[in-house]
Amino acid sequence: MIKMNDLIEMLNKKEVPYTKHEHEALFSVEDSKGKRGTIEGAHTKNLFLKNKKNYFCLLSCEEKSVIDLKKFSKVIGAGNLSFAKKQYLLKYMGINPGSVSPYGLLNDKNNEIVFFLESSLYKKQKINFHPLINTSTITTLTSDFIKFMIENKKKINIFSLEDYKIIQTI
Repeated sequence: MIKMNDLIEMLNKKEVPYTKHEHEALFSVEDSKGKRGTIEGAHTKNLFLKNKKNYFCLLSCEEKSVIDLKKFSKVIGAGNLSFAKKQYLLKYMGINPGSVSPYGLLNDKNNEIVFFLESSLYKKQKINFHPLINTSTITTLTSDFIKFMIENKKKINIFSLEDYKIIQTI
């Protein structure tokens, strides 16, 4: 399982420009708003979800987005989704609660987690995610983040929370 230092090394090797911000542990959007200070770019919330048939997905959206989980579940054909337990976070993403981010997908070697990125985030210039630990935040250009994930064999479903549909898959 890769950890933060491994991720930083991967970003450096691929020459992905980023800014790393250190802060106290953030466990929720409210924590983040109150403790992150001034970090430019879109701020996110990341929902690691599963259904009873062990379908796993990660939905990364703007921190202010309101999600109708039942509607999202129905649209993607996943039945009833709920938050995945800590044991699954550790098993598939190698992270603890509060540290959920798409960078955890790098630990999902068999690509068992389906990744959804909110379309409004896709349109932002800069994006912020935890680098596998919730005491840091990494800011990158959104285009660099997407290119990095694709280079690491991660498929990204761009999802509209306005229309509740997949706009494109990259």
